[in-house]
Parts: sequence; C-alpha cells; structure tokens
Amino acid sequence: MVNKLNPRLQEPLEEQPLDTQGFERPRNLLNAINEDLAPLLDLAQRPVVSANQFTREQLLQLARLAARYETQPQMITRPLTGKILVSAFYEPSTRTRLSFESAWHRLGGDIMSITDPASTGIAKGETLYDVGEMLNHYGDLVVLRDSNEQAVYEMLESLRVPIINGGNGTDEHPTQALADIYALLKWRPAICQPELDPTQHIRIGIIGVPGRMRTVRSLLVLLGLFSDAIAEVVIVSDKEQPFAAGQREELEAAGLTLRITRDLNQSLPDMDVVYINTIAWIGDDYEELGSHYRLEQSSPLKPDAIILHPLARGDELPRELDNTPHNWYFAQARGAVFMRMALLSSIMKTFT
Repeated sequence: MVNKLNPRLQEPLEEQPLDTQGFERPRNLLNAINEDLAPLLDLAQRPVVSANQFTREQLLQLARLAARYETQPQMITRPLTGKILVSAFYEPSTRTRLSFESAWHRLGGDIMSITDPASTGIAKGETLYDVGEMLNHYGDLVVLRDSNEQAVYEMLESLRVPIINGGNGTDEHPTQALADIYALLKWRPAICQPELDPTQHIRIGIIGVPGRMRTVRSLLVLLGLFSDAIAEVVIVSDKEQPFAAGQREELEAAGLTLRITRDLNQSLPDMDVVYINTIAWIGDDYEELGSHYRLEQSSPLKPDAIILHPLARGDELPRELDNTPHNWYFAQARGAVFMRMALLSSIMKTFT
C-alpha cells in the first residue's frame, strides 16, 4: 500500500547535480592558496581542544588540503591503515560523529565507538582521567564529545595520544568552526588574500548567543583571523548581554568590528553571510535561544547571500529555503568530512 501512495518509490532516484557547491568551488579554493605544508607540521601529534590553537596559515593550509581531498579522492592513499580512532560521544550527535568516522574510514583507519557512557566504566564511577589512561593502549587518537565543559581537559591529563574536542558543553566546538571557515573560503576564496580591497569586505550576521553557543563561540575566534576581510559581524540576539565575560573584548582585540541588534529583518539586507543557530547544550539537555528568529523565502535576504547552519535545525530554518541559492548549510555539512580529513591527516602526520 505504501508503494501506491508514495510516488518516490515508483521510479529510481536521480542523482542530484553538483553545481557551484559541488566540485568547482573547492577547485577554485585549491587554486587560490599556495601549498605550504610547514604550518601543518605544528599540528602533528597535538591535541585540538580550542579554536584559539589555530593560526591563519594553518586554516588556509587545512582548507587547501580539504579541497584536495574533496576534488581528488582518487589521490587518497589510505594512510591511516592500521590506525584506530576511539570515537567517544557521550552526548547525542549525528554530523560530528559520523563525519569524523567517515573521514577516518576514508583515510583507511579503523574505529571503536562509544555512544553511551552508561555502557562504560563511567557508569560505575570511573573518572575520565582513568578512561584516558586506558585509551592510551587501545587507540591512536580520541574524539570526545561531552556535555561537561571540563571533560576534555580531564581526559587530556592522562592521554598520551592526541584528543580532539568534538564539543564540550557550552564551551567550544573547534572542528565545527573549521568546517564553517572551509565553507566560507569556498564561497569567497578572495578572503584568503592578505590585502583585500575594502569594497570586497563581507558582512556576516550571526543569529545566536556567543556566550552560550559553542559553535558560535569557536567560529567567532576563527573569524578573528580573517578580520581584515570582514567589514562587520552583526550579532542578532534578544539577550541584553549575548557575550560571555571578556569575550567581546578579545574578539575586538583580534580586529573584528561587532554590532548587536535585536531586529533581524532590518539587518538582513546588508548581510552577505547569515549564520543561524538556536540550540545550546546544557548538561544532558539543550535549551533554545532566540528561537523566535526565523528565516523564510520571504525574508529580505540579499540575492547572493548565503545561509550557514551547524545543524540540526528546527523551525528557524524551514525546508522552503533548501532549493534556493541561499542554501549553503548542506554544502557546509558535506565539507566537514574533508576538513576533518585534513585535520586528522595533519595530526597523524600522514598528509602527502
């Protein structure tokens, strides 16, 4: 009966065409950045817990390597064969966990997954310090997501293999920010240029709360490395103080020009990039912040503006925008696999 009711089951699915968000964009980025693997050597066997660890040069070379993986998959030599990733996700995740595991598999490695702390010694009171000590013997790299902001630091104390922060409470999500920057650089490779004509500077709108949202917090740190190409970052929030203590001062010291507004539609016509998120993880649950903000086809977006979203989405980003040129959030999620491949290759020092 379902067959007769659902026309999508009556004929084979057609492959979606790859347009400007497919292979042409990463090829353009590949050509825009001169290869210099030296900055990536500093990432070898290092933990990644914060967006503050990265330099502009490292971001550019990671993006270039990601673009090479995205456009030249036949060149991947599976350098992580025999290496084991411990994928420890103590908080729900779809894109981060699966993109890390996809990236590791594409590089030839094997994976051990933990998706429920109740199935580990943590349920008996074991500390993350002790878990880390054991993982030294079981894997070659750990990716940890935990709703406790201190979890990654507690495990870091005992680990002798690299660890990557896959999201720690409301604190940071550095690899999501890497994926966000990769999407921005593919969209506008000119951002890579050290001296960009002021007429080409971009205005970025962020709908969210930087002091409470780990994706926004990490993204803003990385945007500070490209402040010479950003005219303004507009924070759209209904909070009186959307920044954490000292956060705004640090970002402005990095060169970002920041403005706060409550009125989304009034600011949209000037935004080249709209980054929207309404979820912040708190403990074992999440809270919605600014959920009354919503983008629609009728929203006064610039014709060539792009929308980014870390996903998962809710009512703030309806499906009616999926088939518009504004949709870069699916390309953003796709690119996360290649950016994480670049990061993993650099940490394991296996890039070629």
